[in-house]
Amino acid sequence: AIKLIKTEKKHGRVPSFEELMRLIEAPEKFETDRRIALRNRAMLETLFATGMRISELLALKVRQVDQQGRIYILGKGKKQRFVYVTKRALEHIARYIGNRGSTSEMLFVPYRGRNNQERNKRISANYLQYKIKQYRELLDINIPISAHTIRHSFATFLAENGANPAAIQILLGHESLDTTTRY
Repeated sequence: AIKLIKTEKKHGRVPSFEELMRLIEAPEKFETDRRIALRNRAMLETLFATGMRISELLALKVRQVDQQGRIYILGKGKKQRFVYVTKRALEHIARYIGNRGSTSEMLFVPYRGRNNQERNKRISANYLQYKIKQYRELLDINIPISAHTIRHSFATFLAENGANPAAIQILLGHESLDTTTRY
């Protein structure tokens, strides 16, 4: 005999474009190790330029990125798709690769931590989430930002600039258009 009331669905808040750019540029401002600064900047640039999921980003291999700015990825549910990298993100990836000092086939490699000498060791999702939170706090940005927030920001930016919802759906790798129309 208890009547449950429906709560309002919360819509995720996305940071402004300026806040996002400050966050993406933060590694070069706050990191003391040049390789880590270049790597973290390239990761954030790639996240925003492509709208990838964090798991897709951290599983990238060097050979998956072509010079035309396309990345062929295996997404959620083993679905394959292309994402497109901006010229700016490609430049940051190239700067990082030129300075990374590793023969690993993984694009983004760890420099510290347990077993980091393993040939194809990946960066953990927790590390990247921690760094995003740390940069946000150092920059005094009040909106919570995660790797998924950057993905939302990518979709929101495309939608605000007139992109077709079906195109956004393909770029994000969503199965349903309903998922995409939230943006």
